[in-house]
Amino acid sequence: MLLKTWLLFVTTVFFISATPGPNMLLAMTHGIHHGVRRTVATCLGLMCGLGLIMICSVAGLGVLLATSEKLFSIVKYAGAAYLVYLGIKTWRTMPQQLQESPESSGKHQPWTMFRTGFWVALSNPKAFIFFAALFPQFIDAKLSQGPQLAILSATFFVVEACWQFAYASGGARLSGWLSSARRLKLVNQVSGGAFVGAGVLLSAISRS
Repeated sequence: MLLKTWLLFVTTVFFISATPGPNMLLAMTHGIHHGVRRTVATCLGLMCGLGLIMICSVAGLGVLLATSEKLFSIVKYAGAAYLVYLGIKTWRTMPQQLQESPESSGKHQPWTMFRTGFWVALSNPKAFIFFAALFPQFIDAKLSQGPQLAILSATFFVVEACWQFAYASGGARLSGWLSSARRLKLVNQVSGGAFVGAGVLLSAISRS
């Protein structure tokens, strides 16, 4: 894998992971109500859920890559189109203010928090499509796929984990900043623009 390809992947994942979706909002709310140390269990659950999704997606991609380069190219362009679609949808999403976590008034044992994180990560079936759409944009079908998938997966895990802990540790402060609908809308627009830009850029690169 070329260094510039990996750096582009890091930049793309950086903005994608920064988007305040269900995983990040859960890390934030648990950070607010339970503290960073206890929220480690939540983050581990989130990462295990994402790992399971990633394994399933990568396994499918491995079969696809080995079967047909032409079919892989079709999926690659479809993935770029999906990123653009996701960006437009994120841009147009109405801002929703942070809600208090239901677990804040109940039990918050490590296993309970881990389980909550795990199921929240698995609750969105679109995540399977997302990984299948994202990874092919950075894979060279002519090279060995295993090492490339391993690098992309490890990189995503590191970036995602860093953002989760950032949301957890800065939860109280961020919750105050995100209490403004105008700021939430700005976050959605920036994140949506990043999705669209990544989709267009990656599509152009794959044509060269």
